[in-house]
Amino acid sequence: MVLWRGVIEEYRKFLPVSEQTPIVTLCEGNTPLLHATRLARKVCPQVELFLKVEGANPTGSFKDRGMTLAVSKALEKQAQAVMCASTGNTSASAAAYGSKAGLAVYVLVPAGKVALGKLAQAMMHGATVVQIEGNFDQALAIVKELCQEHDYELVNSLNPYRLEGQKTAAMEVCDQLGRAPALHVLPVGNAGNISAYWKGYREYWAAGQIVSLPRMMGFQAEGAAPIVRGYVIENPQTIATAIRIGNPASWKLAVQAVEESHGMIGTVTDEEILQAYRYLAQEEGVFCEPASAASVAGVIKLGRQGALPEGATVVCTLTGHGLKDPDTAVQTAAPPRTVKATREDVSALLTS
Repeated sequence: MVLWRGVIEEYRKFLPVSEQTPIVTLCEGNTPLLHATRLARKVCPQVELFLKVEGANPTGSFKDRGMTLAVSKALEKQAQAVMCASTGNTSASAAAYGSKAGLAVYVLVPAGKVALGKLAQAMMHGATVVQIEGNFDQALAIVKELCQEHDYELVNSLNPYRLEGQKTAAMEVCDQLGRAPALHVLPVGNAGNISAYWKGYREYWAAGQIVSLPRMMGFQAEGAAPIVRGYVIENPQTIATAIRIGNPASWKLAVQAVEESHGMIGTVTDEEILQAYRYLAQEEGVFCEPASAASVAGVIKLGRQGALPEGATVVCTLTGHGLKDPDTAVQTAAPPRTVKATREDVSALLTS
């Protein structure tokens, strides 16, 4: 039996590692690519729709792909600690991989703005978690200064190794599909992931692994859409906490990715995100966090606008697991009903 070894070993020849790099892995990657037939029939029957379920990574988000490489390289250079600002998923991943490496982990998060599941992960992995009375962008500015002053390795997506690791998801999609999709659709927050996917597709194409490249399509929440608006959003607002970012670190790289691929970045409302969030859970059995559903909300919007090519293969990245944000799920879904402990009372509630 051949076991999956994690993205560094599986895609080593495409990554900046050597025999001297200590590999810190939780066997991330190899996540499902689901053929979303029921959802496609409901919302976009003109395309072949697939879901790249990145919530199946060890800490429940796509961040693990980049973190395995960032922390491995931090260990190689003998960094004293790793540090990040986070809306939640980066902190969870950094804390897990940092603990695996035996490194101290320092995390800054906006107070009261991080979903409970993500905060719990960082705390349980032993990270030093500091909440600031401000937003993510302010937290990142502080982290950047502290990493320059101390021997701490910054592991936000400004770290080039993060994007190098995250590009493996695009390569995996090609390996699973046997080709590149026509369109690849992602949520856009700090904007590193759409940049990383485009890098992965381009490198696979250059290596002769695929014969075509996809158009990269990104979607920001309407209340946190600096790239679409063309200016920094000082107080971004959206229910999708993972993409509640007003000044993306990889802004220029994301714009470059969509321009080179002839793609686009658009917006979806919180209502559209929550509708897609419910559709994914109820039509395909995939429970993702709200920010993840922005990709599917974007596809639904494109379909209604007649902007999806007939018969095209479309892949949507779902960036994180739904248990990252249990509060939104409980507030969004129909509540449980309570009845007396009798067969008759229970039976009266059943519809089929």
